[in-house]
Amino acid sequence: MKKANELKQIVQDKYAEIVTQEKSCCGDDCCSTDESASSLKEQYENLDGYLAEADYSLGCGVPTKLAEIKETDTVLDLGSGAGNDVFIVRRLVGETGKVIGVDFTPQMIERANINKEKLAYDNVEFKLGDIESLPIDNNSIDVVISNCVLNLVPDKQKAFNEIYRVLKPGAHFCVSDIVNNGQIPEGLKESAEAYAGCISGAIAKDAYVSLIKNAGFTNIEIKQSNKTNLPDEILSKYMTQAEIIEYRRSDDGIFSITISGYKN
Repeated sequence: MKKANELKQIVQDKYAEIVTQEKSCCGDDCCSTDESASSLKEQYENLDGYLAEADYSLGCGVPTKLAEIKETDTVLDLGSGAGNDVFIVRRLVGETGKVIGVDFTPQMIERANINKEKLAYDNVEFKLGDIESLPIDNNSIDVVISNCVLNLVPDKQKAFNEIYRVLKPGAHFCVSDIVNNGQIPEGLKESAEAYAGCISGAIAKDAYVSLIKNAGFTNIEIKQSNKTNLPDEILSKYMTQAEIIEYRRSDDGIFSITISGYKN
């Protein structure tokens, strides 16, 4: 098993490459299958504040739609990349709110700031930082969002503890992420990670919810859940045709979820 620092370096290198080589993540290294990536892109393109240059198709949901963000809110986006969700949130919080994006890949921060300059926003800020140790003050954030990032964090408990720390009392988070549900063959998980890169690091849904509870959150709600439909050529390496049919009918598998929780 790779150490935490090794895992972080692998993720950082991958996302630096996406920026420097101008890769749009729509192929085998994506967080989603081609079909779901296409659907997400369509949803994003219809949102106010969408900037094509900031969208590398790295998400597995649209947390901004379900986060109940209000005008004047201070919102924090974890793993903000080139600013895709940040700019959409900026349209929701208006001139009197604030949006902060944190990412640990310097190339992503640089690209996000270039995009910010194009939009001339003065209440948007991008910070270089680690989700396990956020460069954000205690009790300062109204809403935390994240899109297909926390599953890549080695110490997810630290991440949710940090989310709890920076939120104001009574405030909430709403994140989209990847989880496993039910019995999944180890070989299938490994192939799924190769097919859809952001599936790496995904843990069982129940374990994921337990981490959130352990951090102190209440009113935890899974707002959306979509099964990642891996192609038959991947499944057929580990299952018979009959098992594939049963697998597709079952609740077992890899899911993208959007989940929220509140700080007391």
